[in-house]
Amino acid sequence: MTPNSFRFTPWEAASTPTEELLLKIMIGQQLNPSSWSNAPYDIYSAHKHDYNKVIYVVSGSITFGLPVLKKQITLNVGDRLEIPVGTVHDAQVGPDGVVCLEGHI
Repeated sequence: MTPNSFRFTPWEAASTPTEELLLKIMIGQQLNPSSWSNAPYDIYSAHKHDYNKVIYVVSGSITFGLPVLKKQITLNVGDRLEIPVGTVHDAQVGPDGVVCLEGHI
């Protein structure tokens, strides 16, 4: 992955995934997942990481902003987002809060 070459993959199965299923998927992808959560409408200001990040939403929603690309992507339950090392991004949690699983590549 190169900076700003993020990849969004929406959950397309008919049924909503469980946390256990998403954990299994991430472990199968060798992502060593950890969990984090935020309250409704929490905000992360623009920042970047020195690692590639993969996020799956377990519950709630979160909108990631990609200022350099002038794009926003809202993730709902089951959706996956890859954020490459060095990609400047911000985020705002949705009205129901959010629980995510995160792994690093």
